[in-house]
Amino acid sequence: MQKFPMTAEGLARLEDELRVLRAEERPAVIRAIAEARAHGDLSENAEYHAAREKQSFIEGRIADLETVIPSVEVIDVSRLSGDQVRFGAKVTIVDEETEEEKTYRIIGAYEADMKNGSISISSPLARALIGRKVGDSVEVPAPGGARSVEITAVSYS
Repeated sequence: MQKFPMTAEGLARLEDELRVLRAEERPAVIRAIAEARAHGDLSENAEYHAAREKQSFIEGRIADLETVIPSVEVIDVSRLSGDQVRFGAKVTIVDEETEEEKTYRIIGAYEADMKNGSISISSPLARALIGRKVGDSVEVPAPGGARSVEITAVSYS
Protein backbone atom coordinates (compact mmCIF):
# COMPACT_ATOMS: atom_id res chain seq x y z
CA MET A 1 0.00 0.00 0.00
CA GLN A 2 1.32 3.42 -0.96
CA LYS A 3 1.80 5.83 1.95
CA PHE A 4 1.14 9.55 1.55
CA PRO A 5 3.30 11.86 3.70
CA MET A 6 1.25 14.62 5.28
CA THR A 7 1.28 17.06 8.15
CA ALA A 8 -1.20 16.65 11.01
CA GLU A 9 -2.96 19.85 9.88
CA GLY A 10 -3.33 18.51 6.35
CA LEU A 11 -4.83 15.25 7.61
CA ALA A 12 -7.27 17.18 9.82
CA ARG A 13 -8.40 19.26 6.82
CA LEU A 14 -9.00 16.12 4.72
CA GLU A 15 -10.95 14.48 7.56
CA ASP A 16 -13.06 17.63 7.98
CA GLU A 17 -13.73 17.74 4.24
CA LEU A 18 -14.82 14.08 4.26
CA ARG A 19 -17.11 14.71 7.25
CA VAL A 20 -18.75 17.71 5.52
CA LEU A 21 -19.19 15.81 2.27
CA ARG A 22 -20.83 12.87 4.02
CA ALA A 23 -22.96 14.78 6.53
CA GLU A 24 -23.94 17.90 4.61
CA GLU A 25 -23.16 17.86 0.89
CA ARG A 26 -24.35 14.33 0.09
CA PRO A 27 -27.78 14.72 1.81
CA ALA A 28 -28.24 18.18 0.24
CA VAL A 29 -27.61 16.92 -3.29
CA ILE A 30 -29.94 13.95 -2.72
CA ARG A 31 -32.68 16.41 -1.70
CA ALA A 32 -31.93 18.55 -4.78
CA ILE A 33 -32.25 15.50 -7.06
CA ALA A 34 -35.55 14.51 -5.46
CA GLU A 35 -36.87 18.05 -5.82
CA ALA A 36 -35.80 18.23 -9.48
CA ARG A 37 -37.43 14.86 -10.20
CA ALA A 38 -40.69 16.23 -8.85
CA HIS A 39 -40.71 18.82 -11.63
CA GLY A 40 -41.40 16.14 -14.22
CA ASP A 41 -39.65 15.35 -17.52
CA LEU A 42 -36.03 14.55 -16.65
CA SER A 43 -34.69 14.71 -20.21
CA GLU A 44 -35.01 18.50 -20.35
CA ASN A 45 -34.61 19.23 -16.64
CA ALA A 46 -31.43 21.29 -16.19
CA GLU A 47 -31.77 21.30 -12.38
CA TYR A 48 -31.84 17.51 -12.33
CA HIS A 49 -28.78 17.18 -14.58
CA ALA A 50 -26.84 19.77 -12.55
CA ALA A 51 -27.69 18.00 -9.30
CA ARG A 52 -26.65 14.62 -10.75
CA GLU A 53 -23.36 16.13 -11.93
CA LYS A 54 -22.73 17.58 -8.47
CA GLN A 55 -23.61 14.21 -6.92
CA SER A 56 -21.07 12.51 -9.18
CA PHE A 57 -18.38 14.97 -8.10
CA ILE A 58 -19.21 14.53 -4.40
CA GLU A 59 -19.22 10.73 -4.58
CA GLY A 60 -15.92 10.77 -6.47
CA ARG A 61 -14.31 13.06 -3.91
CA ILE A 62 -15.62 10.91 -1.03
CA ALA A 63 -14.16 7.80 -2.67
CA ASP A 64 -10.83 9.57 -3.19
CA LEU A 65 -10.66 10.74 0.43
CA GLU A 66 -11.67 7.29 1.73
CA THR A 67 -8.69 5.85 -0.18
CA VAL A 68 -6.15 8.50 0.81
CA ILE A 69 -6.92 9.06 4.51
CA PRO A 70 -6.15 5.50 5.69
CA SER A 71 -2.88 5.62 3.74
CA VAL A 72 -1.61 8.86 5.28
CA GLU A 73 1.69 8.85 7.12
CA VAL A 74 1.62 11.85 9.47
CA ILE A 75 4.98 13.54 9.85
CA ASP A 76 5.41 15.74 12.92
CA VAL A 77 7.19 18.76 11.50
CA SER A 78 7.63 20.32 14.96
CA ARG A 79 10.24 17.64 15.74
CA LEU A 80 12.37 18.51 12.72
CA SER A 81 15.22 21.01 12.65
CA GLY A 82 18.41 21.81 10.83
CA ASP A 83 19.45 23.58 7.68
CA GLN A 84 18.85 20.67 5.30
CA VAL A 85 15.67 20.69 3.19
CA ARG A 86 13.26 17.85 4.05
CA PHE A 87 9.52 17.27 4.18
CA GLY A 88 7.84 20.06 6.17
CA ALA A 89 10.61 22.60 5.62
CA LYS A 90 9.87 26.22 4.93
CA VAL A 91 12.45 27.10 2.28
CA THR A 92 13.37 30.57 1.05
CA ILE A 93 14.98 30.68 -2.36
CA VAL A 94 16.31 33.46 -4.56
CA ASP A 95 16.22 33.18 -8.34
CA GLU A 96 19.84 33.78 -9.36
CA GLU A 97 18.83 35.52 -12.60
CA THR A 98 15.99 37.80 -11.44
CA GLU A 99 16.95 38.10 -7.73
CA GLU A 100 13.29 37.35 -6.93
CA GLU A 101 12.85 35.82 -3.47
CA LYS A 102 10.14 33.27 -2.69
CA THR A 103 9.31 31.11 0.30
CA TYR A 104 7.64 27.71 0.05
CA ARG A 105 6.64 25.05 2.53
CA ILE A 106 7.21 21.50 1.27
CA ILE A 107 4.28 19.28 2.22
CA GLY A 108 2.21 16.35 0.96
CA ALA A 109 0.58 16.26 -2.45
CA TYR A 110 -2.97 16.22 -1.04
CA GLU A 111 -2.45 19.35 1.06
CA ALA A 112 -0.26 21.47 -1.24
CA ASP A 113 -1.62 24.84 -2.31
CA MET A 114 0.66 27.02 -4.43
CA LYS A 115 -1.50 30.11 -3.73
CA ASN A 116 -0.70 29.76 -0.03
CA GLY A 117 3.00 29.10 -0.59
CA SER A 118 2.95 25.34 -0.08
CA ILE A 119 4.22 22.90 -2.68
CA SER A 120 3.99 19.15 -3.03
CA ILE A 121 7.00 17.06 -2.09
CA SER A 122 6.65 15.43 -5.51
CA SER A 123 6.82 18.75 -7.43
CA PRO A 124 9.92 19.37 -9.57
CA LEU A 125 10.96 22.30 -7.35
CA ALA A 126 10.66 20.31 -4.12
CA ARG A 127 12.46 17.31 -5.62
CA ALA A 128 15.34 19.59 -6.63
CA LEU A 129 15.52 21.15 -3.14
CA ILE A 130 15.27 17.99 -0.99
CA GLY A 131 18.57 17.14 0.68
CA ARG A 132 20.15 20.52 -0.10
CA LYS A 133 21.32 23.09 2.46
CA VAL A 134 21.36 26.85 2.98
CA GLY A 135 23.80 28.41 0.52
CA ASP A 136 23.42 25.67 -2.10
CA SER A 137 22.72 26.65 -5.68
CA VAL A 138 20.11 24.36 -7.23
CA GLU A 139 19.13 23.81 -10.85
CA VAL A 140 15.32 23.57 -11.09
CA PRO A 141 13.57 22.28 -14.22
CA ALA A 142 10.97 24.76 -15.51
CA PRO A 143 8.72 24.97 -18.59
CA GLY A 144 10.82 27.78 -20.08
CA GLY A 145 14.10 26.02 -19.33
CA ALA A 146 16.05 25.22 -16.19
CA ARG A 147 16.39 27.97 -13.56
CA SER A 148 19.09 28.34 -10.92
CA VAL A 149 18.01 29.24 -7.41
CA GLU A 150 19.96 29.69 -4.21
CA ILE A 151 18.61 28.44 -0.89
CA THR A 152 18.85 31.34 1.58
CA ALA A 153 16.89 29.95 4.54
CA VAL A 154 15.43 26.71 5.85
CA SER A 155 13.16 26.49 8.90
CA TYR A 156 10.70 24.04 10.41
CA SER A 157 8.42 26.44 12.31
